[in-house]
Amino acid sequence: MKRSSAVTFLIALSLVVFLVRDAKAQVDRIVIAAGTDEDHALQAISNEQDPQKKITMYEEFVQKFSSNPAALAYGNWQLAQAYQSSGDFQKALEYGDKALAASPHNLDILVSQANIATQAKNNASLTDYVARGGEVCQSVAKQPKPEGMSDDDFARKVSEEKAAIQGNCDFLESSGVNVISGESDPKARMAEIEKFTSAFPNSKYEETVSSLALESLSQLNDNARLVAYGEKILASDPNSLPALLLLSNFYANDSQSGSTAKGIAYAQKALQVANADAPDADKSRKISAGVAHNTIGWAYLKQGKTTTAIPELKAASALLKGQDDQQYARALYGLGFAYGKLDKLTEAREVLTEAVKIPGPLQSMSQDLLTKVNSARAKGK
Repeated sequence: MKRSSAVTFLIALSLVVFLVRDAKAQVDRIVIAAGTDEDHALQAISNEQDPQKKITMYEEFVQKFSSNPAALAYGNWQLAQAYQSSGDFQKALEYGDKALAASPHNLDILVSQANIATQAKNNASLTDYVARGGEVCQSVAKQPKPEGMSDDDFARKVSEEKAAIQGNCDFLESSGVNVISGESDPKARMAEIEKFTSAFPNSKYEETVSSLALESLSQLNDNARLVAYGEKILASDPNSLPALLLLSNFYANDSQSGSTAKGIAYAQKALQVANADAPDADKSRKISAGVAHNTIGWAYLKQGKTTTAIPELKAASALLKGQDDQQYARALYGLGFAYGKLDKLTEAREVLTEAVKIPGPLQSMSQDLLTKVNSARAKGK
C-alpha cells in the first residue's frame, strides 16, 4: 500500500499524532508524532505485508484512536487508498470522506479523493472535491497579514505557501475542467461550472469554461442567464470571442426594439478581435470572423437592407467554406435569398446549388428556394 511520502517522513522522525492547521490559510497537514502509541501502531502496520491484514489493522487503528482527529484522518485515508487499489471505489470514497471529516482542508486527501472519484466515474463527488480544494487553494492568498510581520516577509510567506500547494491546486483545477468538458447534460454541466468558478475565480481555463457555460445556457434556452453570463464575461474580458459571438447572435435574433442593432455592434466587435486578415490568424479566429459576418449579414436581411447584407454574407462564405459546414450553408442560403430578392437569379442559383449539397437543417430549405429560383428563371425566359 502506498503511503504519503510526507507522512512517512514524519513517522520516521518518530515525533503524539496531531493535526496542524494554519488557522489563517486553512490548509491542513497531518503530523505523526513520534514515540506515541499511534506512532508504534502505524509502524507495525507499515511492516505488515499482507494487504488484507493491513486493512484490518487500519480499521482497528481508527477505532482505537477515534478521539484523535489526525489519527482518524490518516487511518481512514490509508483505508481509502487500500480499497482504491482493490477496485472497491465506493468504499474508498466512504473512507476518504471520513478522513476529510477529520481533516477537511487537507489538499492531499482531497486530491486522493478526486482521483478515486475519477476512477469511479462519479462526477458529482469529483466536482465537490474540486470545489472544496479550490476554496483551500484560494484561502492562502486571502489570509490576513500577521501582526508585526513586514510586507516583504508576508509576501514571501504567501508565495512559499502557494508554491507548496501549487501541484495539488493545478491537479484539482484541471480535473474540474475535464469533468465540465466531458459532461453532456447542459443542466448538470452548468451546475458544475458554477461550483468551479466559485472555487477557481481566476482560472487559467477561464476561456474554456466560459465558452462551455454559454453553450450550456444556450442549450437550456435560458436567455436571461445567457445574456447575464455573457455580459459578465465581457465586463472582465471585453475581447472574449465566445461571449461576443453568442451575444451578437442572441441580440440579432431578438425581436425587441434595438436588439438587432446591438447584435450587429457585438458582431463588429468580434470581427475586430478575431482580426482574420492578420498573418497569425488561426483557423479558430477565421471561423469566428466568418460567424460574425454571417450574423451581420442576416441582421441586415432582417432590417430589409438586402444590398448591404450581400458583402457580409459573401465574406462569411469565403471564411467558412471547408471550415464549418452549417455556418457555410447559412451564409449560402442567406446569399441565395438576398440575390433572389434583388432578382439576381443567376447568382442565386449558383450559391443555392452549392447549398443543397450540404447535409443539415438548411438543406431542404435551400432546395425549396432553389426550386423557386429556377422556376422564376424559366418564366423569365
